[in-house]
Amino acid sequence: MTPTPITRQVDHLMASQPSQDGDGVNIRRIHDFGGGLDPFLMLDELGSDRPDDYIGGFPPHPHRGIQTLTYVIHGGLTHEDHMGHSSTIQAGDAQWMHTGRGIIHSEMPLTDQQGLHAFQLWLNLAAREKLSPATYRDVRAAEMPQLPGRDAILIALGGHWQNTAGDSVAGPLDALAGHGAVAHARLAAGGELALATPTTTLLVYVFAGSLDISGTSVSPGQLARLGSGEWLALASQEGAQALLLAGEPHGEPIAHYGPFVMNAHAELEQALRDYRDGTLTD
Repeated sequence: MTPTPITRQVDHLMASQPSQDGDGVNIRRIHDFGGGLDPFLMLDELGSDRPDDYIGGFPPHPHRGIQTLTYVIHGGLTHEDHMGHSSTIQAGDAQWMHTGRGIIHSEMPLTDQQGLHAFQLWLNLAAREKLSPATYRDVRAAEMPQLPGRDAILIALGGHWQNTAGDSVAGPLDALAGHGAVAHARLAAGGELALATPTTTLLVYVFAGSLDISGTSVSPGQLARLGSGEWLALASQEGAQALLLAGEPHGEPIAHYGPFVMNAHAELEQALRDYRDGTLTD
């Protein structure tokens, strides 16, 4: 007899907190540099219809030791970096950076009639990849496959996703750290989405409506960390939207200072010296 799959339950809720970054950009942030979200580190939500909240953007700044994934709901962001990349993403698009040894970049906001609403996710690189060459990629909305539920869809940005009916899709971002997978779930009123979830780490960040996750109600601005199991059950009476994050923990020490994430304090000091000396990206 085949055992009944275990539905994953919410074992911890985290609330996003107001913060500022860049040139006075107002954001809501969730972070855990102690390994509690491994392989994920931080999620920022930028959302406002007031240009003063974000118009200063993120002038040139460095990174080492992480990947970033930026995803736009509406508005847009223009990216430029030391490698010569210059591109703009708009509603439904994403951009991915593997910062590796080092990258210096800027992100400047664009608006539409609703202002700006976007996310930036930080993923930790394994120790063996922290000094690897930097790379960058844009992904357009049309490249992202969709997986259906009942009055619901999952938009796959990266990684492999499968519903409990056996349908599956693979997002275009196939090199996310920690075998990561990222998706945008949209549920209409009364919608349901049931997914097979084999990875160890599974997180759900709700940003619109109220979402029922295996019987636990999760409100906008809350991140749910799921316990072990094989299935994820999502439902919403009023309609909801959420980001789904899945991956495998590195289980390595984390040392963090500003835009640098390494494994030891001495490596952070080296990153700071390299940045001051102009050799961060060499």
